[in-house]
Amino acid sequence: MSLQSVRQYLADNAPDIDILELKKPAITTAQAAEAWHVAPGQLAKTLPLEVENNVVLIVARGDVRLDNEKLKQTFKSRARMLSSDEVLLWTGHPAGGVCPFGLENPLAVYCDVSLRDFPEVLPAAGAVHSAVRISPERLAELTAAQWVDVCQ
Repeated sequence: MSLQSVRQYLADNAPDIDILELKKPAITTAQAAEAWHVAPGQLAKTLPLEVENNVVLIVARGDVRLDNEKLKQTFKSRARMLSSDEVLLWTGHPAGGVCPFGLENPLAVYCDVSLRDFPEVLPAAGAVHSAVRISPERLAELTAAQWVDVCQ
């Protein structure tokens, strides 16, 4: 259902963007980068976090880590990663397929400035074997994301 919700979201909001699918899942960053023929940093990972009782999504390049101090400064609170069950409940997407499109619940989306290192990034598309190719600016536009600097 998750992949279908992304298909519907893109059909309604960005019909020019195609969902790409692999024949088998790419679980790790290295596997996904190899499968999609991109640098690991070009993968756009979507990280669901709880900040002051609100769930938010941080989209960042695939080879960076969140910086807890920057997160705390940006959100004026500590952030907590969601469990796999919470991720599915809030986003409707399974771990590894989480993206800011076709969400189960409306969530605030934040794009880390690290995404701007590439003209094109590949976020997942609701499943571990799917992705889309999109510019960071278009990604932020489609998801009404705010730009933040929360990674190392």
